[in-house]
Amino acid sequence: MSSNKTPHPSIKHCADTVSARHFHGRPDHELVPSRYALKVGEIDVMVVSDGVLSLPEAMLGHNVDPAVRAAWLEDQFLPPDVLEWPLNAVVVRSGGRTILVDAGIGGEFADLPRAGQWAQRLESAGLDLSSVTDVVLTHMHMDHCGGLLVDEVKELLRPDLRVHVAAAEAEFWESPDFSRVSMPPGFPDALRQTGKRFLNEYHSRLRTFEDEYEIAPGVVVQRTGGHTPGHSVVRLASGGNRLTFAGDAVFEVGFEHPDWFNGFEHDPEEAARVRVRLLRELAANRESLVATHLSFPSVCHVAVAGDHFRWVPGPWEY
Repeated sequence: MSSNKTPHPSIKHCADTVSARHFHGRPDHELVPSRYALKVGEIDVMVVSDGVLSLPEAMLGHNVDPAVRAAWLEDQFLPPDVLEWPLNAVVVRSGGRTILVDAGIGGEFADLPRAGQWAQRLESAGLDLSSVTDVVLTHMHMDHCGGLLVDEVKELLRPDLRVHVAAAEAEFWESPDFSRVSMPPGFPDALRQTGKRFLNEYHSRLRTFEDEYEIAPGVVVQRTGGHTPGHSVVRLASGGNRLTFAGDAVFEVGFEHPDWFNGFEHDPEEAARVRVRLLRELAANRESLVATHLSFPSVCHVAVAGDHFRWVPGPWEY
């Protein structure tokens, strides 16, 4: 499946400033695992990598001293100036429904060559897009809805596809407010354009909800707000097992520093409160966590460590 990437001038400044020059000796991208399957009771789950997005390190926490950010990166054995941000989406099968949770960044951003792998990797996993009954968007940032704007994807989707998104999210992107974000140059324009295009092209397929909606047996989407007004998480529960796909409510640095403001958060203070509440709940009930920007496949648990949290990666199941 081709991507037909073309230059996108609104983010070229960022791409020129932040080059993907830190490869850590990784092999060719097609040799790197890009999907991981697991079960939550009777629910089938597959985490799919959309690739990697390179961003300035300030995106970790724009409300903290740069020296503190640099020290955290050093402790994590990460480069000091470029944050390589994983992009994960999820496929869920339950009750005869096939549900895509988020859809990657899409194929139009030629200046982001290591992202936008979602459609090809779904195809490689043997997923027939015409079998998809539902899409759930945690929110409408371009790295979560862009894959649905790819021509080769749109032409395969069934006409009765349901796209679930919080009503507050759809309303926000009619006239988005970027006054509280701290994004690299070009990204606000790209996000506005993608959000507007998505609403125009998928308006008739949108199924909005207020606070909570059950998509299929054991698959519930819940609005959290914070990151965006309608940001949501997807909760899976079956046979006594539980897993939450947290979207952008949780970032890697957010375990140790949940009060750091991510540059893409539209309400940073509320996003921090959402993050703490969710991490406390996950630590208490010991359920699994998957999130968009944790290292693939990101399946993990949450532990309490004093006044912050600890990310406990789940064991790979071969």
